Formats: sequence, C-alpha cells, structure tokens
Amino acid sequence: MARLAALFVPLFPLAARLRAEPELAGQAVAVCEGDGTAARVAAASRPARKAGVRAGMTLAQARGILPDLIARGRDPLCERAAAGALLEVAGGLSPRIEEAAPGLALADVEGMKALFPGPDGEERLGAAAIRAAEGIGLPLRAGIAGTRLAATVAARLPASPTVVPPGGEAELLAPLPLEALELPRRTRATLRRWGVTTVGELARLPGEEIARRLGEEGRAAWRAARGEDPRPLVPAVPAPVLEEGMELEWPLLRLEPLVAVLEELVDRLIERLLRTGAACTVLELELNLEPEGHDRRQLRLPAPSTDAASLVGILRLELESRPPEAPVAAVRCLAHPDQPRRAQLSLFGPQEISPATLATALARAAARLGPENVGSPRVVDTHVPGGSTLEPFDPPPPPRSRPEPRRARGLLAVRALRPPVPLEVLVEAGGTPHPRSLASPPGASLEISGTVRVAAGPWHCEEGWWEHPIERRYWDVELDDGRLYRIFHDPRQDAWFADGVYD
Repeated sequence: MARLAALFVPLFPLAARLRAEPELAGQAVAVCEGDGTAARVAAASRPARKAGVRAGMTLAQARGILPDLIARGRDPLCERAAAGALLEVAGGLSPRIEEAAPGLALADVEGMKALFPGPDGEERLGAAAIRAAEGIGLPLRAGIAGTRLAATVAARLPASPTVVPPGGEAELLAPLPLEALELPRRTRATLRRWGVTTVGELARLPGEEIARRLGEEGRAAWRAARGEDPRPLVPAVPAPVLEEGMELEWPLLRLEPLVAVLEELVDRLIERLLRTGAACTVLELELNLEPEGHDRRQLRLPAPSTDAASLVGILRLELESRPPEAPVAAVRCLAHPDQPRRAQLSLFGPQEISPATLATALARAAARLGPENVGSPRVVDTHVPGGSTLEPFDPPPPPRSRPEPRRARGLLAVRALRPPVPLEVLVEAGGTPHPRSLASPPGASLEISGTVRVAAGPWHCEEGWWEHPIERRYWDVELDDGRLYRIFHDPRQDAWFADGVYD
C-alpha cells in the first residue's frame, strides 16, 4: 500500500513574507490582498490574531482593532521562492513529489522505510522534514497516510507530525464535514438534502447508488471518504534554477540598500544550494524598475561557488559599473546549480588544491576584477603572435610523480607588451625598411632607445583580409645596450611598434 507524506505550510502567504523579512517574526503582521480601501487581510500572525485581527477583514478594520499592525501586500516573488524551497524539502524525502497547492507538497515515501526503520520510522521521517523546513525559514506541519486526502488532513492537524496507520484513513476522515472532499457545490447540496453532512455518513452509503445518482464525481468522493484514492501523484518537474526574490516596500535609489537586499537573497540561495549539494555556476539578476521597465543581467562565474560574500561582491561590481536607470521596485535572483568540483584524495602523491578553496578564491577574484576578466589564457589558431583568449579556469590534477629536470635548451621568454609601444625608427633608405635605431616617444609605457646592433627579419604576417585585415613585418633586434626586442612595422599605417621584450 502506498504511503504519502503531505508537507503543509500554514498561512502560506504570511510564512513566505516572514521568510523574506525574518525581522518581523514575533510582531503583529498582516498580509493583505488588494489595494487601497479594497485591501483585505489574507493572513495574520499570532500576535495579530490574539488582538482580534481575522482573515477577510478590511485593512481599515484591522487597524481599528490594532493601530500598530504591520501590513504587507502579497508578494508573488516571495511566495514563488518559498514554494520552490518547500518542494526541495519534499525532494529530500522522495524523488516522486507533487506541488498540490501553494504551501502544500506531497511526497511518495513508501521507499523510505530502509532509512527510517522501526515502528516510529514515519514519525521520525516527518520530524526530519519539519526540521529541514525550519532550517530554511518555513514553519511546517507533516502528515503521513495512505491517501492524498488523509495525508493532507493529517498535515493540517495541530499535532505534527501526524501518522495515520495503514487502514486508518476512513476513521480519520469520518468526522470531517463534506467540505473536506472539495465536491462541486451542486453535489454537496444534493448530499445535504439527503441528510449527509459528514464524510463518515457519505462513506456508509452504498457506492453503486451514489454512482447512479451522482455520477463518477460522486463515486470518486465516496471512495475518498472510505480511505481509497487511486489518483497517482503528478510529479513536479525540478526547476532548472533556484529563485529568490521580493517586492520592495519602497523603490530604492541608492546602491547600498539594494546590496543589503541582495545579501539576504543570496544567503537564502546558498542555503538551498548547500542542502542539495550543488554550487552556483551562473547568477542572474532581474530588477523591476519604477514606474516601469526591467533590468536583466547574467553573470557567469569562473567556477561553481557557494561563497555568498563573493557572489554579492560580483553583483555589487556589476551594479557599480552599470547602475540601474530607474529606482528599483522588486529584485529577483536566480542561481543556476551545478556540481562543485571534486578532488580524489591521494595516498602517496602530492595533495591537490581543495576544490572549495579554489572556487572561493576564483569567486573573490571575479568580485574584484569582474567575471569576464578571470580565467585561463589559451592560444588561438592565428598567425598573429600573441593571439589568445580567456577560458574558464579548470586546472588539471597535479602529476603523480615529480619529473626529472631536463637540460636547458637556451630558450628565451618574451614579455609581451600590451598594448604595443609606439616607436620612432630610423631605417635604411631604399628596398625593405631595415631598422637602424629605435626610440619610444615621451610618455610611453616603456622607455626604449638605442642603436640597432643586430636585426633579424623581416617575417611577414597577413591575416583577416576578408574581415579585419592585419599586415605586419616582424623583426628581432638587439640594441647597443644588449637588450633584445621584438618589433613590427604596419605598412597600412606606416607605423612601428615594440611588441615584446626578450628576458
């Protein structure tokens, strides 16, 4: 027999709001729907309910009872993030989960007996789910039963977790009113005319007569009342990204308050990533601007990271370089999860760099320099010397043994000058320009001056004639002071440049 766990967040709009603003916990708070005089209380915190605030009241009525009431509007961004976090908690119990309603998730826990053995295994499973939800800021009630309806009813009970023993579903449902079955209004009215007011009274009626008079809807309700529910779970598709966001009470104009909001969002994203054993590889930022407009940015990290401070630093750097064009009314952060780097420990070889330490270092470098400026240089297929590109830094594992040093071959290293240093060059008259003396102009990044003692060249280089043509003639020259330079002449500009220095 199947066993289903229902995970229920009471007063879900309020719980989602308090998760986004934990500083409001313990205060009299009401979440309202509608604007202006049409605003009505959708959910209220315990201190507000103790003072007499009830769902359905207008905001004016609630403030008449409790003048210090803190009112917040329903926030779709907060609720969507909280719903995603709830599904992750359910996913920690089973791969087969369903989002039954906002604030309600179902999980097939039939296969969890091996992890939670014993007669109290399901109670311990429910308690583990409650602890996991509380760890991400969601109050949770859990119910476990053999049917969707019974598990949902058990999850709504004050005592949590509530475990309904196999075969006890009908007994649990019997005293409930007919509204628990979510019947069409016409069917419910018909049953009341028959004198049926509870689920148990419906279960005692003959099923064939119910089906003949009320059709398949009546038969399904009768079976549910008897603790039978053949409907399978509708598996939820895991979200490809993790999302956190919130609408701001007031539009933000300055950077620092916006960064403070981003810190809270990123912290919650990192908590969720760590619970799933993942790391962030791409970070997206979406800003809703006031009065209208959107600002979307995507930042690809040099390595998967879970360092919240570094991610916030990257966002700060991005916003400093390109500030929003208008006040920010809502913020949304999305993290693309990926598996963090793993390192195989070695018994005898050299120790590898810790993947977590490396990812943190790369993320911090990206926060200072920008993600586009952190990576590993790679040579590109080009005829122009020094052609390179930047790729994500992915170091190979260290060698298993230390190689023996080879005999030196007398190679010289070239320190590339970027950008190339302009030169004034005296050449021999006639034929191929042959350099005789070099001098860099005043204020150049490198001072070069002297008579050419030896010159080797030229080496002709042409590339990109079909798009961005490049034509150069390279020389290696030794000056009278013994220094070696690589220089080139650009015939298109009729200009000389120093391209590198031989060390």
